[in-house]
Amino acid sequence: MKYYSTNKSVPEVSLMEAVTKGLAADKGLFMPERIDKFPAEFFENIHKLSFQEIAFEVAKKFFGEDVPEQTLKEIVYDTLNFDCPVVHVNDNIYSLELFHGPTLAFKDVGGRFMARLLGYFLKENNEEVNVLVATSGDTGSAVANGFLKVPGIRVFVLYPKGLVSEIQEKQFTTLGNNITALEIDGTFDDCQRLVKSAFMDRELNEAMVLTSANSINVARFLPQAFYYFNAYARLREQGVENDIVIAVPSGNFGNLTAGLFAKRMGLPVKRFVAANNENDIVYQYLQNGKYEPRPSIATIANAMDVGDPSNFARILDLYNHSHAAIATDMKGYRYSDAEIRQTIGEVYLNYGYTCDPHGAVGYRALEEDLQEYETGVFLETAHPAKFTATVEAVIGEGNVPLPVKLAEFMKGEKRSVKLGKDFEGFKKFLLNKVS
Repeated sequence: MKYYSTNKSVPEVSLMEAVTKGLAADKGLFMPERIDKFPAEFFENIHKLSFQEIAFEVAKKFFGEDVPEQTLKEIVYDTLNFDCPVVHVNDNIYSLELFHGPTLAFKDVGGRFMARLLGYFLKENNEEVNVLVATSGDTGSAVANGFLKVPGIRVFVLYPKGLVSEIQEKQFTTLGNNITALEIDGTFDDCQRLVKSAFMDRELNEAMVLTSANSINVARFLPQAFYYFNAYARLREQGVENDIVIAVPSGNFGNLTAGLFAKRMGLPVKRFVAANNENDIVYQYLQNGKYEPRPSIATIANAMDVGDPSNFARILDLYNHSHAAIATDMKGYRYSDAEIRQTIGEVYLNYGYTCDPHGAVGYRALEEDLQEYETGVFLETAHPAKFTATVEAVIGEGNVPLPVKLAEFMKGEKRSVKLGKDFEGFKKFLLNKVS
């Protein structure tokens, strides 16, 4: 399958080129040349399949023409050696728990899949690849752990100084080996700008092979479609027959874009809900049709603190830039820190379920949007223990036990390289790494 740029001013490329380049030469994001639909009978029997079996069928639609079937199956099954269960919270609302992977965040799915797919391609061409990833929280840990010790790959994680939780920071600053953490004196948007600028810099690209592991990379965001299909299957398994609405805590919009791809593939989801914190650029677009990026604002749902969501370019392309078409499939809501805290407290008190700040945004959007005849699913994107201080300040100290996986990370020693937000300093650092 070929991949084209959303800016449509450069030739189409192969999957291997799209994955290893990350960003198109015209600064656009890669899109598959087509999206194949599943037949109706696939959904009639989907509840009989396991998560891994479902994910393999979805993966074949995207990658089956470019990766041998047995190799692709091994990549999918090795990626998904953990579950993403659907948990009933109240009445007609369920949580899709995406925090059961090694770093306890939804990005484990895309990060692990991309690491394995890139590893397969590297065996084919024998190149050393440098992975650049900007993170506002969980992306860095998922990517770093997914790529840890993978031969032929060096990872540079850029994160905003003082704007990620201590646990999140420990998950990628304590690894060493082929992982380097870069502590940027700026915001997530500054980190993302540095990564994009690196891809466009001729001198850097002549000196080293660069790719991105942010959701701008097709191998990161497309696998996130897997768990939407799984959510549908598990609801059917539990006897749910209502129309399904899915609320997605939205930052860089890779997760929601993957959901819209799943819908285009035939997944019977009535609509998606973009649940925003105070970084509400896409919410405003849904209201008035104007996309107006602005500097991000720091909130307690920090993984969503994005002022210019990269993947919105894919959503625009998917819907031919039609505001009316996008607004048909997607609704938007936004919430303040105070409202997020209130929701964490109410869900815990009334239903005994602990949301992290991002999941709380998704839950609240469903509460506001859902009709009686519909069933809602919100994405619980990270374990609440990754935000212990915030969550326990609401529900009481000691009510968020630290999982063993996170406790092990906390024992490690933080190692990071401090850099400013200017591109020349970042470029000089990378060039000095060229062996």
